[in-house]
Amino acid sequence: MGPLIVIVVLLLLVLITLLAGVKSVPQGYEWTQERFGKYQRSLKPGLNLIIPYIDKIGRRVNMMEQVLDVPSQEVITHDNALITVDGVVFYQVLDSAKASYEVRNLEQATLNLTMTNIRTVMGGMDLDELLSNRDSINARLLAVVDEATEPWGVKVTRIEVKDIKPPADLVASMGRQMKAEREKRANILDAEGFRQAAILKAEGEKQAKILNAEGRRQATFLEAEAREREAAAEAEATRLVSDAIANGNAQAINYFIAQRYVDALKDIATAPNQKTLILPIEATAVLGSLQGIAEVAKEAFGGNKR
Repeated sequence: MGPLIVIVVLLLLVLITLLAGVKSVPQGYEWTQERFGKYQRSLKPGLNLIIPYIDKIGRRVNMMEQVLDVPSQEVITHDNALITVDGVVFYQVLDSAKASYEVRNLEQATLNLTMTNIRTVMGGMDLDELLSNRDSINARLLAVVDEATEPWGVKVTRIEVKDIKPPADLVASMGRQMKAEREKRANILDAEGFRQAAILKAEGEKQAKILNAEGRRQATFLEAEAREREAAAEAEATRLVSDAIANGNAQAINYFIAQRYVDALKDIATAPNQKTLILPIEATAVLGSLQGIAEVAKEAFGGNKR
């Protein structure tokens, strides 16, 4: 009975020893192997063998990208505005040995480093610059923190400032400033519209005056040309009558006088204030002898020449 117990115990020790020497590392992790407390190597995901009772597992390091919340903190800007800022940090461990033995409490160290640099970067900027250049702030923080965590075997992939909260009284003041600025822009646009309308109206009046002046000039020119032609015709008629009289034709002067007499009667008859027309005997005689005037005209201007 005694030897059987010894054999069972030995078999159990062998089995425990074999199990202690086989380690299965899950995907996304690396385990550090220590021998008598000193780092030996990093165990990759999968099945790994170690020397039982001599080697042991030191750190179980998460190699996946992780996110770390940055708690809210107060920052005084360059123009002495007190703001509240929070954010997030995305990082990934690239060297499990450095992350395990170069820094104590990696997450806390990364968090404190990020918060310190947030105060440093934002403290050197004015409030307006902070609110309008968040991408620039993220890029500067990423460059500084990533460089500082490189000795720890960590790669900071992204830093995002989530919220920037100015004081309530400052927010109200900014709201009033924004409203005044928009009202100013609206007034400027209204004034510019009135200005453009006045310019267009003046330009239209100018063009109308130019066109009116051009029309009057053209009408005056045509009227003068008509008077010139009428005067030329009158002169030609007078010349012909004069030539006829000079040639001893007395009927020409009679025609000329009769024509003037008829024109005068026409002006009297078409006058707007003339309601009743009383013709003298001489006028009726002239009206009755229109056929004779035509004959006189033919004779005076050579209509009967052979």
